[in-house]
Amino acid sequence: MPIRYDITHTTVYRYKVPVRFGLHRVMFRPRDSHDLRVLATDLQVSPEAHVRMIQDPNSNSIALVQPNGEATELRIVCSFSIEHVAAPHDLPTLEPAAEFLPFAYSVQDRLDLEHYLRPHYDDPEGTLIRWAHQFLYTDQPNSTLDVLRRMNAHIAQSLRYVARHEEGTQTPLETLTLGSGSCRDYALLMMEALRRLGVATRFVSGYLYDAALDRGEAAPGECVVGAGSTHAWLHAYLPGAGWVAFDPTNNLALGNGGLIRVGVARDPALAAPISGSWFGERKAYEGLEATVTVRRIAS
Repeated sequence: MPIRYDITHTTVYRYKVPVRFGLHRVMFRPRDSHDLRVLATDLQVSPEAHVRMIQDPNSNSIALVQPNGEATELRIVCSFSIEHVAAPHDLPTLEPAAEFLPFAYSVQDRLDLEHYLRPHYDDPEGTLIRWAHQFLYTDQPNSTLDVLRRMNAHIAQSLRYVARHEEGTQTPLETLTLGSGSCRDYALLMMEALRRLGVATRFVSGYLYDAALDRGEAAPGECVVGAGSTHAWLHAYLPGAGWVAFDPTNNLALGNGGLIRVGVARDPALAAPISGSWFGERKAYEGLEATVTVRRIAS
C-alpha cells in the first residue's frame, strides 16, 4: 500500500550586505520509480531567479537556479508530494552465486557498476581493508546479507553521531580515527569498506520520516537520527535484489519505508541537496539556515 508524504525543504543564506549570486545546483525532486511516484513539486526562489531543469549522469532531477540581481538573503523553498511503497520485510532474494562473499558480478553488470565498485579514497596502510575484514568469518562461509548487516549495525553502535552543517564529508580514515561522524560520513565509510570487499555501492541523499516527529510527541533523543532534516545512507548492489538500502546511522537495513530517496551518486560530493556560489567580500556571509518537514498524509 503506497504511503503519501508531503515534504518541504527550506534553505536560507544570509549576508550582511547585498551580494551577487552565481549558479546554484538544487537536487530536490525525487526520481519516479516502481517504489516512488512524484505527485506534485514546487520550487520558490527569492530573489527572482531563472530556473532550468536537467538530468545529471545518474538521471537525478537537478534544478539549475540563477538568482537575478543582488540581495542580502537567498531563500530556496522546495516542496513536493510523493507516494512511496515501503520495501517488503522479507529478506531480499539473491542470485545463488551472490549469496556468499566473495562473489563476482557478471561481465555486463561490471561494465555498468565500474564507478561504484572502484574505491574512491586512499587506504595507504590498509587500515580500512583490515577494518572491513573484521566482519568476515575465517572458519565458516560468509553470508553476503549477514556481513552487510553486521557492518551496518557496528557503525551505528560503535561510532558517535555528530551533526555537521558545513559542506563536505570526512574521509573513511578520518571517521575511523575520530570515532564519530555525520550520516554522510557513516554512509561513505560503509561504502568504501564494502567496495574493498568487492560489493558495488552508491551514496543516497534524501529524507527520513519519523512518526514521532510528525505527531509532535518526540522528546529529545527519541527520534531516529536524521529525521526532520536531510539524510544520507547507501545502496549496495546485490545480484538478484538490485540496489538494497542500508542506513548505518540508524542501523536500518534491507530497505525501510521511512527512507525517502531523492538523489544517488558514486560519491557524496555529487549529491549535495543545494550548492552554489556568491560574489562579495568574504566577511559579508552571515550564515545558513535549513529546515525540513516530512509529513505522512495517508496510506
